[in-house]
Amino acid sequence: MDSLSTLKESRFKVASSVIKNGILSIPSDFSQMGHTVSSDWKRTAMYAGGIVGLIAVDKITTGFLHDKIEPNVDYHLPTIGIKESSNPIFQGNDPYITYPIMGLYAGSLILNNKKGQEVAVNAVKSLTYSFVISHLILKTLIPRQRPQRPLNGDEPAVAPWTKNQWDFGNFHRPYLSAVTDGTSFPSFHSTAFFAVAKVFQMEYHNYWIPYTFVSVAFLSDIKGHNHWISDLLVGGLVGTIIGKSIVISSRKQIEKSKNSALNYNPKKFRMTKQLVPQVSSNLIGFHFIGSF
Repeated sequence: MDSLSTLKESRFKVASSVIKNGILSIPSDFSQMGHTVSSDWKRTAMYAGGIVGLIAVDKITTGFLHDKIEPNVDYHLPTIGIKESSNPIFQGNDPYITYPIMGLYAGSLILNNKKGQEVAVNAVKSLTYSFVISHLILKTLIPRQRPQRPLNGDEPAVAPWTKNQWDFGNFHRPYLSAVTDGTSFPSFHSTAFFAVAKVFQMEYHNYWIPYTFVSVAFLSDIKGHNHWISDLLVGGLVGTIIGKSIVISSRKQIEKSKNSALNYNPKKFRMTKQLVPQVSSNLIGFHFIGSF
């Protein structure tokens, strides 16, 4: 009975410490993202120029995607989501990413595996940040129309679709759900999938498994994404920054927590001792004062 109680207490302590570190590292997550962008302005400027270049050739590259690549990557994964659900994590191919994360956390919780819980928490944060940064903020600030399909066809573009890769400025309020009008740049799915892949790659030191897995899920039903090529690549870049920043921030917070735990000993305390002389008509002596 005692051993079972100790095990439960240990599991609770591990789980609570993982959640605590995940919450405490949130400010550092965003400061790390800012540091990644601002630490090397030449590199950032180079990437910005590259993005403009990608947009400039979008009509060529996206047309090639529609005509040559999509017909050869036409496959569908079995549906594992809940069709009636309004929650996006249960729709389309998203469950292929969200279900393994949920399973990793549940299994790690049962086995009292701290590493697995940390990875799962970081993966959930990467999905959450991707939604906030890519879907809510960037799509609202940079409202771009999605490409007409097929882009090289003779049919005229029908709003809100466009054949003009420079069709920005279609301002709208932030959308919580998936809306076609003015929400092309960047791809939220590309952001989210690459953010999760980066977390798993850094945490488990393996490129092939996480990136292959998310690529298979992402490319399934590829026509459903409806994005310019630059939307996909910029989404992947943003996701990589998000995932990398979360892992770095998480490691710093874990190390900080370890150092705090090592330096703290409840059996020890510091006491400041003072001898204060006291002279009165009735007493001559000293007061001993201890502060701790």
